[in-house]
Amino acid sequence: MPSRERRLTVRLDVSELYSILYSVYGEPGWWPAETEFEVCAGAILTQSTSWKNAEMAIASLKSAGLMSAEKLAHADVTAIEELVKPSGFYRQKAERLRVFSRFLLERHHGSLEELAGIEMGNSRNELLSIHGIGEETADSILLYACNMPVFVADAYSRRILGRLGLVYSKSGYAEVKRFVERSVGGDVVLYNRLHALLVEFGKKLCRSEPACSRCFLSDRCKFGSRKLKVEKRVSNREHKDQSGRERYDKRQLG
Repeated sequence: MPSRERRLTVRLDVSELYSILYSVYGEPGWWPAETEFEVCAGAILTQSTSWKNAEMAIASLKSAGLMSAEKLAHADVTAIEELVKPSGFYRQKAERLRVFSRFLLERHHGSLEELAGIEMGNSRNELLSIHGIGEETADSILLYACNMPVFVADAYSRRILGRLGLVYSKSGYAEVKRFVERSVGGDVVLYNRLHALLVEFGKKLCRSEPACSRCFLSDRCKFGSRKLKVEKRVSNREHKDQSGRERYDKRQLG
């Protein structure tokens, strides 16, 4: 029996989508960090907030000399809370940073290389066993800090792929992740770029309220094509109604 993804009629496949986005936006240069550990901290701090807010918290941690597993694992939690306040949910995030740091020290001698050296399914399960580390955070760490071939199916990715008709609009994280990985194979660089390009596209055009009229994919997009057709019908109806009112007014004045 074919999968739900395969039963969809699509106008664009993942490889072509990647090529178009790359031609428009170029090299995304993501994830911005000086060290692999900073990537991990950023993945935790950007939970439920914008990257701009997470960046402020990262800068505070670095200024305080706490951007390492060793420092965070033994730092006073109230001090960490104060530093990460800009990222929101600062009490939870401060504790998650400490717990992750202790996990890395106790299980892998503080080495992300050691974590990356074990089988990917095991390393992912280890991360998911940490309180406060969900699928998106775990996969971000594996892809961007450990250079492991895993796709980050975040909210931007799910929204865009759903609107394009590549997956069902209500597909969950695991389903979208599996679909992309089956579609384009296990290329770390491609996963890195594709995820970052989808985020860029999602921020600029395919937002919660999408700018379909300005989108370079609207004629290839299931959602966008339908939305523009509806808007055109409404516009035509409004124009017709306005013309009718004007003719009526002229007759009344005549």
